[in-house]
Amino acid sequence: MGDEAASEAISFGTDGWRATLAEFTEARVRMVGQGVATYLDDTDVDGPVAVGYDARETSRGFAEELARVLAANGRDVTIAERDCPTPVLAWTVADGDYAGGLMITASHNPPEYNGVKFVPADGSPALPDATDDIEARLADPDPVAESEFGAVTERDLVTPFGDHAVEFVETDLDGLPVVYDAMHGSGRGVTDALLKRAGADVDRLRCERDPTFGGTPPEPVPERAAELVERVTEGAAPLGIINDGDADRLGVVTPDRGFLDPNVYLAVLYDYLLESDAGDAVRTVSTSSLVDRVAAAHGQAVHETAVGFKWVAEAMGEHDALCGGEESGGFGVTAHLRNKDGVLLALLTAAAHVAEPIDDRADRLLAEHGEVCQSRISVDCPDDRKAAVLSDLESALPDAVAGTPVADVNTVDGFKIALEDGTWLLIRPSGTEPKLRVYAEAGSDERVEELLAAGADVVEPLV
Repeated sequence: MGDEAASEAISFGTDGWRATLAEFTEARVRMVGQGVATYLDDTDVDGPVAVGYDARETSRGFAEELARVLAANGRDVTIAERDCPTPVLAWTVADGDYAGGLMITASHNPPEYNGVKFVPADGSPALPDATDDIEARLADPDPVAESEFGAVTERDLVTPFGDHAVEFVETDLDGLPVVYDAMHGSGRGVTDALLKRAGADVDRLRCERDPTFGGTPPEPVPERAAELVERVTEGAAPLGIINDGDADRLGVVTPDRGFLDPNVYLAVLYDYLLESDAGDAVRTVSTSSLVDRVAAAHGQAVHETAVGFKWVAEAMGEHDALCGGEESGGFGVTAHLRNKDGVLLALLTAAAHVAEPIDDRADRLLAEHGEVCQSRISVDCPDDRKAAVLSDLESALPDAVAGTPVADVNTVDGFKIALEDGTWLLIRPSGTEPKLRVYAEAGSDERVEELLAAGADVVEPLV
């Protein structure tokens, strides 16, 4: 396969380039390394590059390939001494004098996948202008003279991050029992150690490294957290925390609610932060408007973005927001890092629970602002049909959905149809699969199902 064909197989999507190991090869990883090195040179960004990797079988080897290519381009490289969470790598880049970072991870994808993310110098997710420029520079390695090679240094990235986290959150958990589930990923020995360092009594689940993740994709969703939910709801602890494979996402489990709806969690997090600070919040177009009601009650605003944490992070900076989040379990706190972080957020969640039990805070917020029910379905749609379907959808939008008139249509990401009763329906293309996503939010599960069915009826004839 020639250089052009090889580079065409590399595409930085919603959050980096991910592919099965049949496609994610050493040769292509080296091309990414060269693309990043050329991009940094062409944009006059000086400094070393940090390289991290997750717990997959192949990740350390791919990270070493990246380090060799970058060093051969004259860059000094810091490589993590062990697999580490993506937010640890991102914070390391932001805190140091790095030109940027590269993280080998396929996040919550199954073990037969791997991936790579580019992290700019400020530690935030890379925006398309950067990843497009990197893609345009993909090439086989083009080393400088050997006398000009950079040095590759292995370093502990986890300990400095932990020191920062305990200083940032400043809490004494005073023996709080917490069940922590690492899903065999890179949060093991990091998130649990941070909670313990802050005084929690931590019960660990799936905290052994297993590159196969026990045979299940390391995604923190209810159906993959059954043992954690069982332990917490049966009284083993008042709080459960679960991370995905690279620990940039988290799920929260409570005795009354089981796996806490991430939409409710964002409102809980924001409400807790508002106890000691003032500021806006950011959420994606697919995330519940519950947090908007919390903001309004405090005289603050919420800024809505397209789906993808890179857009959340950008808006967090533009609006100096306290925090940002998305319904898929990614949350960030601006004063710490404009990126999603399931590690520091685990500690912050425990601190919030000490201040007011999570269940109690959620009960209070929902009693004040109304119940929230949300779900989504997927409609198969080939990638090459997505643009045409969305174009056709613009003229096919109904005046009413499931018997309720349309009040407004938002096109920040697909079509978000707000109805006169305060409910909404969102139709947008998946950034990672050949599907269209249909989301709905209402005051009851039954109403949500009605809206989803109506959304499917609108979309399916157009595919």
